[in-house]
Amino acid sequence: MRFLLIFLGVLLVAWRWRTWRTAVQRERKDIIRTTPAITNMVVCRQCGVHIPVNESVAGREGSYCSAAHRLTMEP
Repeated sequence: MRFLLIFLGVLLVAWRWRTWRTAVQRERKDIIRTTPAITNMVVCRQCGVHIPVNESVAGREGSYCSAAHRLTMEP
C-alpha cells in the first residue's frame, strides 16, 4: 500500500511538471509571434535622423528623410 501511494505521488508530480512546462512553452511562442520584424535603418545625409529603408527618399548621393532634404542637398 505504501508503494502505491508513493507511485501515485510521483505520477502526480510528473503530470503537474509536464503541464507547467507545456504552458511555459506556449507563452514563449506567443512572445516570439508578437515581436515586430527587424528592418534596416539608414541615416539622412542632411539632418542625421535614422529612418527605415522603406520610408527613406533615395537620392544620387545617399538616403534622405524627406524630399525637401534631398532637394537641399542635391540641387
